[in-house]
Amino acid sequence: MGLRERKRLRMYRSVSETAIALFLERGFEKVSVAEIAAAADISKPTLFRYFPAKEDLVLHRFADHEDEAARVVTAARADGTAPLAALHRDFLDGLARHDPVTGLNDDPGVLAFHDLLYGTPSLVARLYTYLERSEERLAGALAAPGPPGLPDRTAAAQMVAVRRVLAQENRRRVASGERADAVHPDAVTHADRAFAELRDGLPRYAGA
Repeated sequence: MGLRERKRLRMYRSVSETAIALFLERGFEKVSVAEIAAAADISKPTLFRYFPAKEDLVLHRFADHEDEAARVVTAARADGTAPLAALHRDFLDGLARHDPVTGLNDDPGVLAFHDLLYGTPSLVARLYTYLERSEERLAGALAAPGPPGLPDRTAAAQMVAVRRVLAQENRRRVASGERADAVHPDAVTHADRAFAELRDGLPRYAGA
């Protein structure tokens, strides 16, 4: 990655984190784009070049995860691992390190961010556009080297949905006061069962 690209990514991260701090302090609807631009020391037009919508300032934290499932499947094909086996292993690894994306994280800062994200209707709506793009990229990885067909797209939608619902359940339990370490064994059991059902229903993607 070149210097220009690194500087651009640092700008994305800096502006996003500035905005999130303001949203956590005052609420998403009570912070204007102009205030965010001023706090980040950039102009409003510059901010909108980086983030077309106000919601994207928050969802930038998910940017690295948008094509995660597709990357996992693509890498797995290189060593002959079945797509579902690779995604299952990736989710279990995320649980083990308490990756916030799996919902299994009880850090106060992570919980506050989740409250902001899932408690703001416009952010939830915007999140679904990210999930749709994740499905599209995963479908492309499942179909490689050719273009994805309907079976690939429907399979990708099921795989993304399973990961989302598992994370949602973990998040619900942690938000209710349970510790992440205590939830972890059940989270693993639920993930194992869910991916076993995916393998039964999608045998095409269960073989290498």
